[in-house]
Amino acid sequence: MAEREVVITGLGIVSPIGVGRDAVWDAIVTRRSGIRLQPQLAAAGWIAPYGADVADFDPKELIQPRKSIKVMSRDIQLASAAAELAWRDAGLSEVTLDPDRFGVVGAAGVMYCDLEELRGPFQEWIKQEDFDIHRWSRNAMGELYPLWMLKYLPNMPACHIGIRYDARGPNNTIAEGDVSSLLALGEGADVIRRELADVMIVGGTGSRINLSDLMWHRGARLACNGKADPAQLCRPFDAERSGMVCGEGAAQLVLESREFAERRGATVLARVAAVCTRTESAAIAQQPTGDAICRALRAAITSARIAANDIGYVNAHGLSTREDDPSEARAIREVLGEIPVTAPKSYFGNLGQGSGMVELAISLLALKNGVIPPTLNYETPDPECPVHVATDLVPTNRHTFVKLNHNATGQAVAAVIAGV
Repeated sequence: MAEREVVITGLGIVSPIGVGRDAVWDAIVTRRSGIRLQPQLAAAGWIAPYGADVADFDPKELIQPRKSIKVMSRDIQLASAAAELAWRDAGLSEVTLDPDRFGVVGAAGVMYCDLEELRGPFQEWIKQEDFDIHRWSRNAMGELYPLWMLKYLPNMPACHIGIRYDARGPNNTIAEGDVSSLLALGEGADVIRRELADVMIVGGTGSRINLSDLMWHRGARLACNGKADPAQLCRPFDAERSGMVCGEGAAQLVLESREFAERRGATVLARVAAVCTRTESAAIAQQPTGDAICRALRAAITSARIAANDIGYVNAHGLSTREDDPSEARAIREVLGEIPVTAPKSYFGNLGQGSGMVELAISLLALKNGVIPPTLNYETPDPECPVHVATDLVPTNRHTFVKLNHNATGQAVAAVIAGV
């Protein structure tokens, strides 16, 4: 029996360079960065007061019912808004879906609350000079919003989306750092291939510009070289790169079995040909060698039943750090040779668990337009990063690309996406 083909029929993006596919693509074409000075970080005296926020975002415009917004953190709002855009893009409101064959897989992680939410509880806690932990539960907890925890659980984006669209099938959340989005894509596609669902909404969301998050990581590997223009800070694979920039954003895709999509007359954007993950032992040193990237790329090519020269380009992780870019570049070169590489983080930095899906969505828009999306700020080649970085909007007649993400603990994921 032939394996079910999984296709993409809708996408929604809420990002620092735009909300919705048209706004995002316009930013790519006009090379408009979403990285800017963040006043709240500057006011706090943070060492790298730059980032990419989703400006002018009003959750009430996209999230229903509106009353649910009060139990949504920023990450959940971004995910829910992106899901609404994907739902509309796929035309699912015009379809009768079997709720039991409709599911959700989300990518999310630790969600940090606004410090202002903790002001009341802490003020209550420290009213007396002595330290008494019991006052927290006896007095301070009463100052918290009663449903406070529901705003910050990583599984809540997928839960809200499932409730909103009456998706009663498989519902799961993956929290594996920067590879989470592609793992969610792979799991959602596998659910359909296993014939457990006909339609899945898959996506990722992340906000890494909360000061609590930044302080927790102590500014590790952040760009803080003081360039006059924050838009020039994120420089994947460039010799002058100084570190990553943090941002926030979310994207959601609608996946369907090909037969279901064709039966309802859906517009197919692309096919999920393969999603493969590999790991290497790097958890202690937090510095992978690139071996897992090589093996993930090879596995994905084999699983997709294509040749390496069928791939048009690589949408790279491209973190813009001195430590991570060289190993990724060498792995790409070893497996795929002199292939064009693009790095969307140059527009908006690292969105954490949301990065992979936002970056993938950008390549889907590029696929529709028959081009390779350009990388910003690549000016000086680095001999340690032996890849051919695409800096212009390059036409291509190859309709297959690879999306690559990896994390510092040694896990890499490669997704092969084919045009139709």
